[in-house]
Amino acid sequence: MTRKIADCRRFPSETNCTLTISGEEDEVVRAATEHAVSVHSHADTPELREQIRASLEDEKVPA
Repeated sequence: MTRKIADCRRFPSETNCTLTISGEEDEVVRAATEHAVSVHSHADTPELREQIRASLEDEKVPA
């Protein structure tokens, strides 16, 4: 299974957050949602989870 990455640096924030989360897709969505709620004060909604899922990138594996 391809690992996924959620990278806060891709989104503007007041804190200039630099957190990157990687793992299997469902793990990353869960962790990134928890981060968005606890650090960035977002509401935990299905829409937020879908936005996070849509923003995930494949992890680049060194050759």
